[in-house]
Amino acid sequence: MSPRPFTLPLGAPAPDFHLKATDKKFYGLKDFKDHAALVIFFTCNHCPFVKNSDELTRKTVEKYQAKNVGFVAINSNSANSYPEDSYKKMCERMQEQHFPWLYLHDDSQQVALAYGALKTPHFFLFDENRHLLYTGRAVDFPKDPAKVTTNDLENALEDYFHQRPIKTPLTNPIGCNIKWEGKEKHWMPAEACDLV
Repeated sequence: MSPRPFTLPLGAPAPDFHLKATDKKFYGLKDFKDHAALVIFFTCNHCPFVKNSDELTRKTVEKYQAKNVGFVAINSNSANSYPEDSYKKMCERMQEQHFPWLYLHDDSQQVALAYGALKTPHFFLFDENRHLLYTGRAVDFPKDPAKVTTNDLENALEDYFHQRPIKTPLTNPIGCNIKWEGKEKHWMPAEACDLV
């Protein structure tokens, strides 16, 4: 049996987690069991790709929350490498921005490893049974919203809700590398690679 690729493969079940959110509560998959679909995305506080596309993400979340899609953001970055990505700074950012998603802290980085998160942001869309339908970017120019020509996450959600096969189930996430504890800022695990 060949080893699992670094990033969770299509069709795989969502790995569970038990993480503290900025609301001081802990969450796992069971807390989202009633959602028709679930989007888990790896993000952070400092990355320009995240910061410049957050308002596009907000629009997607607000649009699809109305269709009972759950959205969960996870910050797995090492606060030792980037103090701006600390839990305290996460709470401050949520208070300032009032994002319409839960924001969880993966301080051990084990959840990022379980999902095979490559960048910030990196999106994972799961169906009602929590099997992976889509992973990769949300939009094609997250650092410059004026240049965006396609929203792959919304396209995948539309295919799902219209009961069509996902036309483009894999794209490469575009953003900053996950900041791994004890590693230089551009380090990636040896088995990490492009998705397409």
